[in-house]
Formats: sequence, C-alpha cells, structure tokens
Amino acid sequence: MTELPDTGLALHSTIRKGDSGGGTVELALVPVPVADPGPEEVVIRVEAAPINPSDLGVLFGPADVTTVRGAEGEHGPAILADIPDGLARLVAGRLGQAIPTGNEGAGVVVAAGSSARAQALMGLVVAVLGGSMYAEYRLAEAKRCLVLPEGTTPAEGASCFVNPLTALGMVETMRLEGHAALVHTAAASNLGQMLQKICTADDVPLVNIVRRAEHEELLRDLGAEHVVNSSSDTFMADLITALAETGATLGFDATGGGKLAGQILTAMEAALSANAPEFNRYGSATLKQVYIYGGLDRSQTVLTRNFGMAWGLGGWLLPHFLQRIGPEASDRLRQRVAAEIKTTFASSYAKTVTLREALDPAAVAVYAKQATGEKYLVTPHG
Repeated sequence: MTELPDTGLALHSTIRKGDSGGGTVELALVPVPVADPGPEEVVIRVEAAPINPSDLGVLFGPADVTTVRGAEGEHGPAILADIPDGLARLVAGRLGQAIPTGNEGAGVVVAAGSSARAQALMGLVVAVLGGSMYAEYRLAEAKRCLVLPEGTTPAEGASCFVNPLTALGMVETMRLEGHAALVHTAAASNLGQMLQKICTADDVPLVNIVRRAEHEELLRDLGAEHVVNSSSDTFMADLITALAETGATLGFDATGGGKLAGQILTAMEAALSANAPEFNRYGSATLKQVYIYGGLDRSQTVLTRNFGMAWGLGGWLLPHFLQRIGPEASDRLRQRVAAEIKTTFASSYAKTVTLREALDPAAVAVYAKQATGEKYLVTPHG
C-alpha cells in the first residue's frame, strides 16, 4: 500500500442565504482527510474529472454565473456568485453545507483494502461515478470501480459514466417502452455524438436536432442520416419529414425550457396523422413521448397542445434509469463503455484545468455556458 498523505485538496460548494431571499454560492478548495481504505475499499489518486452540465447544478445551484468573482476563502482562493432574490429556497436543503463536487472521474488506485476484490485493483486505472471527484484523492468501494482497458489513460476514461450511460440509456429506454426510433436535441454535444455512434452500430433510426450549420456537418461526418436545424426557417417541415421517414415517437430533450419539447410532440403528431387512414379528432392513438433530461434553457417549458391526446412529457435521470434496469443490466452497459472507451465513447475537451484554475472567473465564464465544443476537464494533480 502506498503511503498516503494526511490530507488532500477537494473542491466544495457552499450556499449561503442572504437577507432578501437571495444569497451567494462559494466554491473553494479545502483540505480534507485522506482515510485509509476499509477491507472492501480503495483510495484513488484522481487524475481527471470532466465538468458536465449536471456538475454545474451542484457547483453553482441557482446562482447567476455572470456574477462570478474572485474571493479569498478560509483555506485560500475561492470564487463567489450571487443567487437572485427568492431562489435560495430552491436549495434550502443544502444551505450552509459544504458539498463535495464532481460526479465522475478516473485515476490510479494507490491504496487498497484487505479483500481480494480491492487488492486486485491496486495500481490499475479505474473510473468512478458517485461524486467528490474534484479532489486529489477519492475513497471508493471496490465494487463501484470500473477497470479501464490496459493502455487507457485517466483522461481517456474520465467521462466513462454520465454521457456514455445516458446515451446507452436512451436506446435502452426506447426498447423497454416499445418505440422504434429516437429524437435527440443538442445533438452535437459529446453525448449526442456518442448517441449517433451507438445508433449507427445498433441500426437505430435517429433524428438529431442542432442549432448551427457546423453542427449539422459534424454529425453527418459521423454518419447521421437525419439532422435538422432548429434555427432554420424550415425547421418544423424538416422535422416532420425526418419523423415520417424514421417513425420516431420517443424524444430526449436536453434544453428543458422553451418550445422545443412541444414542437417535437407537434411534429410527431403531424408525421403520424399524415399517414392515418382517416381523421380522428383526438389525434393519433400512437403514444408520443418526450423526456426532458437536461436544463440548457432555464425558461419555462411551453406546450401548445395540438398533438392529440396520446402523448407524454416527463423527466429522465440516469440514476433512476439504472435503478430501473437493475445491477446486472447496468453492469452490461458499463462493460460496453469500457470496451469502447476509445471509439464510441471517446470524449473531447476544449481545455484542461487544475483545481485552482477551475476557480478562475475567466474559466468559469467559458465552462458554465455549457456550449457545444467547450467542455472542460479537471486534472486535480496538474
């Protein structure tokens, strides 16, 4: 067992309520104890952890990221951001608590407990999902570690869970719920590119919705047959055509707010009704379902109900899905990710930053935008 330091730095987020119902969020590096592993545990020297959109919710909560500014924390540099009046109530359960951050990451096992399972991981590169990954060291249960193929670096395996399992989960949900094709928004993202590769390999028809012409080209270069641009004047007509050609009746929306989810349901109904043998005032009897799984648009979700009565709009979250399918099926998906980590599930990053650099307001201004092609990777040890 490697001799461990007494403490290691970790990035924590703390929300404090103000007098008027607003407040502030503070991100700061704090020293935390590095505990010796129990029999079924290992200690991972974290080498790489991505900043995903889901991480931003823990990092900043409801704060306005345009107000981010440098500050001095109890243990060194920190940043602050303001929470608008009335929004602190949304995170009342975590007020005053220092929350560890970072959903997933990868590193090298430097200490292992006495069990055979833990000892077998010693010195290996592993990936972990479960929080507290923006840290120099992470204590983890051995059974929760995903061993990466030989020759895989921590940076290559850092995004092993959130995006890959979400993309696979979309296809699995389609099969479980009896649909035959998919629609996906914000489709040029790292996750969207993975989904296109999965659908190509598994022969699943996929309609990609993007916002820029260059994103159309990117997906077509990956083999996408159906790409529609929501910024185009012909968006709805193009979407209806793509849905009619694919038969897609299940959509996953990363934006959340605005009209897009409703537009997808409307286009699904139009595609189904165009081939209906006769008019039905209640619309098609085929279920049209859209799941919101992200919040790129924080405005209200707007539905104009012109898509009949057989429809559904709901939320979709990866942990809930994994619980639904059970440990055996979940492990099958994890093993596929590991086997294809350098191909189907390869991730790209705009920039690599240390823990301290992640607290630079200039860096926050970039990665907090959640823009396609601007994903950051944190390397806790530099």
